[in-house]
Amino acid sequence: MPDLYQELSKLADSDMYPFHMPGHKRNLESTPMKGAFRCDITEIDDYDNLHDAKGIILEAQQRANRIYGAEETFFLVNGSTCGVLSAVSAIVPEGGRILAARGSHKSFYNAAYLKNLDIKYLPYKVNTKYQIPETYGSEDVEKALDESIQAVFITSPTYEGKCADIRGIVEVCHKRGIPVVIDAAHGAHFGLGAKSALPENAVSQGADLVIHSVHKTLPSMTQTALLHVQGNLVDRVKLKRFLSIYQTSSPSYVLMASIDLCMKYIEENGKEFVDRLLKYRKLLEDAAKECRFIEIPGRTIIPDAAKVLIYVKNAAMTGHELYDILREEYKLQLEMAGEKYALAIISGWDTREGIDRLISAIRQIDLGISAKKTLKPEEEQIKVVSLPEQELSIQSAWDTEKESALIQDAVGRISGEFINLYPPGIPLIVPGERFSKELVCDISRYIKEGLTVQGIVNRKEVICVKPK
Repeated sequence: MPDLYQELSKLADSDMYPFHMPGHKRNLESTPMKGAFRCDITEIDDYDNLHDAKGIILEAQQRANRIYGAEETFFLVNGSTCGVLSAVSAIVPEGGRILAARGSHKSFYNAAYLKNLDIKYLPYKVNTKYQIPETYGSEDVEKALDESIQAVFITSPTYEGKCADIRGIVEVCHKRGIPVVIDAAHGAHFGLGAKSALPENAVSQGADLVIHSVHKTLPSMTQTALLHVQGNLVDRVKLKRFLSIYQTSSPSYVLMASIDLCMKYIEENGKEFVDRLLKYRKLLEDAAKECRFIEIPGRTIIPDAAKVLIYVKNAAMTGHELYDILREEYKLQLEMAGEKYALAIISGWDTREGIDRLISAIRQIDLGISAKKTLKPEEEQIKVVSLPEQELSIQSAWDTEKESALIQDAVGRISGEFINLYPPGIPLIVPGERFSKELVCDISRYIKEGLTVQGIVNRKEVICVKPK
C-alpha cells in the first residue's frame, strides 16, 4: 500500500495542472520551500478528505492504528490541542462536571471554558525535591469520584516524564461507566520497540480516548498529532463532529504526509529508534553519576526515557541559570527550565555527537560549581499543594468585566485570567479563583527569578474580575 507522500510525489511528477488552491500552484519558483510546496495540495479528486476519510487518508490513519491498536485513529493537523478540545467536548455535556489533574494542558481549560464545565481537581501533588508535579494512581481517582463526575481527564506522561496508573484508573472508572481521556501528547513513543523497554501505551491500557503529539518525540512535523478512540462510552458521531469544528477545513496534506511517513518509519524501524533512545538516556544518566552537584534521575523516578531532567542539588544553581548557561555558553537549547532543573527532550533521532556535547557540558558545569557549597542529603517528599478557592466558573470569570491590579494588591481578588508558569503551562490560578497571600508571594518570586510567567501585565499587574 503506497503511503500518502508517495501519492503526493506521483501527482507532483505528473502533467496534471492545478487549477485549484493553494495559490503557489506547486510552482517551485514561487517559494524557497520547494520540497514542501511540491506536495502541498487541497482536497482534489482521488486524494480523499480528512473530514470524511474513505480512501488514501483512511488508509494512512489505519496504518497509524496498526501501531497503537485502537479501534479508530484520526489524524490531527491542528496539534494535540484540537484532539483535547474534541475529546472533552464530545464526552461531557454543556455545564457538566469532569475530574481532572490540575497540571492539565491549557487546551483542556479552553474546552472547559467553551462547554462551561465544572472541574473537580485531583489532589495537586508535588515532589518537593525536584519541584515537579507527581501523577496519579487508581486510589487517587477512586477517592475523588462521586455521582456528579461524568468523565476523567488525566495527563500521562507529564511534561517531566511521570506516568499515571492508567490501567488501574480505567478499571475504576469503567466500573461506573465513566469514560477516561488520556492526554498522552508526550507519550507517542510509549509501547514501541521491545516489550518493557518503555512504559505501556495508554491505548493498550484501555483508555477510551488517547491523544498523541507525534511531533514531540517521534520524527514528524510540528503540529502533527493523533487521536485514538475505543470502547462504547464515547459517542463517535459527536466526536467526529467536534473534530470537524476544531480542525481546519483545509487540512495540510504536507502535515498529513508527515504523520504517515512517521508511522511508516516506526512500523519498519521502531525497535532501532527506541534502542537508540534508551542508549542515549543511559549514557546521560551514567555521566551524571560522576557529578557532585548535578543529577539526572533514573527511570524509576522519571519512567519516560525521552525526558532528561537535569537537576541541581542543594540549590547550587537555579534551573533557569543552568538552562541559560547550556544555551549561551555551550549552544545547547533545552526544552524548558524549572526552579531546580532544566529539561532536555531526546529521541532516537538525536546524534551521538549531540549527546556527547551535553555530557561534556554537564561535567564542566558541575566542576565549576563552588566547592564551598555543601552537599546535604536531600529528602524526597510528596506534598499536596493547596489550590486557590474557586468563586466563579471559568466561563463566568473569563467573560465578565475585568480590570488590572498590582500583584501585591491582588490578595483576596478574583482572577479574571489564567496565570501559568510556562512551560509546562500548569495554571497557578484559573479565572474564577481567588488570589491568596501565599500565591501572590509565589508569583512575585517567580518573576524575580526570571521564570516565564504568562498572564502578567508588564511584569507587575494581574487581571482581576471587576467588583460589581
